[in-house]
Amino acid sequence: MMIISKERLHHLRETYPVGCRVELLRMDDIQAPVIGTKGTVIGVDDIGSIMVSWDTGSSLSVVYEEDLCRRIDDDR
Repeated sequence: MMIISKERLHHLRETYPVGCRVELLRMDDIQAPVIGTKGTVIGVDDIGSIMVSWDTGSSLSVVYEEDLCRRIDDDR
């Protein structure tokens, strides 16, 4: 398990606040949503994983330093 610095964790929480929208770019998990799936951030945990409620109904987190998502502006 990778240790995340307090500064990096703070930065992630500022970059991905609760309620912001993200798009999945990479996730190496057999149950992962399809690349390009959008979702709403429900938080960033203490190890830096971005917890997402995906539009598909999935709730897999974006794991720090392994998976990748990007913040998007979405009018819904």
